[in-house]
Amino acid sequence: MATLLSVNVGMPKDVSWQGRTVRTGAWKAPVEGPRMVRRLNVEGDGQGDLAGHGGEIRAVLVYQAQSHRYWEKQLGRDDLSFGIFGENFTVDGLPDDEVCIGDRYRIGDAEFEVTQPRVTCYRVGMRLGEPTMASLLVAHHRPGFYLRVLTEGQVQAGDEITLTRRGPQELSVAETDALLYLPDRDPDKLRRALDIPALSPGWQQSFRELVDAQQPQQEPGWPGERAGCRQTGEAAGWPGFKSMRVARIVPETPTISSVYLDTADGSPLSEARAGQYLSLRLPVGDAAPSVRSYSLSSAPGAGTYRISVKHEPHGKVSGYIHATLRTGDLVDVASPRGTFVLQEGTRPVVLLSAGIGATPVLAMLHRLADRRDPRPVWWIHTTHDRAHHVFAGESRALLERLPHARAHVYYTSEDPRGGEEHATRGRPTARSLAALGIDTDADAYLCGPTAFMDALGGLLRDHGLAAERIHTEQFSALSAINPGVTSGTAARPHQPPGPEGTGPRITFARSGISTPWSPAHASLLELAEACDVPTRWSCRTGVCHTCVTPLVEGDLTYTTPPLEPPEAGSALICCSTPVTEVVLDL
Repeated sequence: MATLLSVNVGMPKDVSWQGRTVRTGAWKAPVEGPRMVRRLNVEGDGQGDLAGHGGEIRAVLVYQAQSHRYWEKQLGRDDLSFGIFGENFTVDGLPDDEVCIGDRYRIGDAEFEVTQPRVTCYRVGMRLGEPTMASLLVAHHRPGFYLRVLTEGQVQAGDEITLTRRGPQELSVAETDALLYLPDRDPDKLRRALDIPALSPGWQQSFRELVDAQQPQQEPGWPGERAGCRQTGEAAGWPGFKSMRVARIVPETPTISSVYLDTADGSPLSEARAGQYLSLRLPVGDAAPSVRSYSLSSAPGAGTYRISVKHEPHGKVSGYIHATLRTGDLVDVASPRGTFVLQEGTRPVVLLSAGIGATPVLAMLHRLADRRDPRPVWWIHTTHDRAHHVFAGESRALLERLPHARAHVYYTSEDPRGGEEHATRGRPTARSLAALGIDTDADAYLCGPTAFMDALGGLLRDHGLAAERIHTEQFSALSAINPGVTSGTAARPHQPPGPEGTGPRITFARSGISTPWSPAHASLLELAEACDVPTRWSCRTGVCHTCVTPLVEGDLTYTTPPLEPPEAGSALICCSTPVTEVVLDL
């Protein structure tokens, strides 16, 4: 019979960590006597990061005394007290390889249901003083698990734990954890996991995407998508940069020009997916070459690559392209990449853009028009005025080839002319989008300024589109994911403080920072943080893949070998250092 050995609680507090402040509820301590367990947590307990811990699905964290003793031996420790792993319940029994997702247990007056394994998180390592602990929990198949509270009631140390119902599919916590975080996944177990109603929605979505990625690709050579926090792999192409020739340069508007690129040796181009981008390395000024990424605006398979670049008022690279680049010049180009791509299927398609954001969705429109796609298609574009309406004639011609296409243009500073039935002065609103009759089961693709995408994404969700069917693209640095970190203010990316490194040059392409590597940084992630480049991470030990970043060029090595390597062309920056010069899409 399993037994509840200790009830552990702790309210969130601020903890100093690596020069930052982290808000965390990982510091739990045993309490005496009965405690009420309610829908969201144990009485007197709280979580510091509700995005990853807590809530109805993760109200109570369970860890086993047997695992405490296991880690004491593995780590050579004798101080692993109850609650040190952040658990609310320390139990005798209930091993992770026997407890199943969906199992129900009665403890004291309360009843619980197992919902998911522990979330991989750096804070368990911070609490124990063992930075690699998140990775070790997964690798050793001892993650612990969360409970949902089905019936509120009092519990206390010494209560017996009674199994009241076995979970459907009988998939253990350890097996479920391995399905997400370890390689060589069993397809049958993935499908079984989707038939467990108790499994948390986030894990269900991750497994659904993993199942989809295992299906045969509809177009040979196109990569499948990874699950959940694991980002999509890149298309196969050439490694690093190769020299390409500028075939021609065509002005599109007073501020936008298109650059056509061909291979320098006349060999065929690798076909890009509609919506992908190219990274260019350009010799701007006397400093190290600058790397910038631009969406392909041409049709996939067009025989040449076309990027369309807006001349920003203070943009060094866009200024170089507009003022200096000439037909016949050679340019270093990385192969097409990016996950903002037109999905196959039968659902309606909504293409929304503002200004130069039209480039990737124009490539999608080309793809649809080339196929005479029978799906309903909406083309919605916002621009300053007619003079700056990029690809106006081209998009009209493409839309005429689609049997069920509708278009609408918003001019922010000009009234429509007579006869322009599909134009409006202003910006898209909830009312105007509803009037366009957009299907709520559509896939929507948005590109433009961040504020535009945030606003339009909200309008589409309010209209009824599911969040997972609203896809966005941006070329500035992505918003940071630094769970629990509360200290510090956002700063513009800059050179790292201290003496300049003497190692290989590291370029953060989205942020426009290039700097020599210094071993003063333990990882590429730490260098990025020193430069105030926005970063994304959670476990910091190569498990969760939140930090996975497209590797445009270079070789690296892993200081902590990841439990599952990233796809080719990607890097886990939380646990890697450079071997050669490295360009990251960060």
